[in-house]
Amino acid sequence: MTTSVRTVVATRYVTPLREGGSMPALVEADDDGLYVVKLRGAGQGTPVLVAELISAELARAAGLRVPEVVKVDLDTTLGKNEPDYEVRELLMKSGGLNLGLDFLPGSVTYDPAADPRPDAALASLLVLFDSFIMNPDRSAKNTNLLRWQSQLWLIDHGAALYFQYGWQPDAPLAGARTPFSRIRDHVMLHLASDLAGAAQTLAKAWSPKLIERIVVDIEDAWLDPVGSGLPTRDAWCAWLCARLEALSFIAEEAARARATVI
Repeated sequence: MTTSVRTVVATRYVTPLREGGSMPALVEADDDGLYVVKLRGAGQGTPVLVAELISAELARAAGLRVPEVVKVDLDTTLGKNEPDYEVRELLMKSGGLNLGLDFLPGSVTYDPAADPRPDAALASLLVLFDSFIMNPDRSAKNTNLLRWQSQLWLIDHGAALYFQYGWQPDAPLAGARTPFSRIRDHVMLHLASDLAGAAQTLAKAWSPKLIERIVVDIEDAWLDPVGSGLPTRDAWCAWLCARLEALSFIAEEAARARATVI
């Protein structure tokens, strides 16, 4: 099956981005683009890269705006002159393919208290998308939304799809049909008055075939680099397809959560 995520080669390490625990890097690549790179050698490991890739491609298929995702081939010598020991060690542990997101120059963090509110359709789609991927990081304190060119852009989904950390081969679909109760903290929940419409949109946009195409793009080394018991490629397909079948139940939980905040 043809993959859709491009691979670029890092040509210049620009600077670390110290917003958060994973310390992503700003890197220039051989296509002259700048990318925010999540490094495989960071403490959270490769599951973050897998969650970022799947979440971004599902969002894009649903019509939500996300920066382009690329695989970034990083030579460890790129950071040899980095004076910060912590950064240098992180780069040394991250040779090979990492995950990058297109850098959006001039973008600013979305402020729910000051910026224009999205309409009900967009807010509902965003809420249901985050419910599906079990994203805990879209609160008023930490929106992980950027305003760029007068549009909302979604970033930083590394904490989503966290079922993979406790995945068990003898119960491969555990949690796949479970509604996401933490959606009650979502920054857009009070605006999400069209969750039924959002469910219809996602049901049309997503399919088992799409899920298979996305999962094919995951690097083998990201799935189980050191025999750590992470989900296999087939397990990812099965789990996401089972969750897709439960979309109506996930939407119902979001609607119940919304009823408590309006």
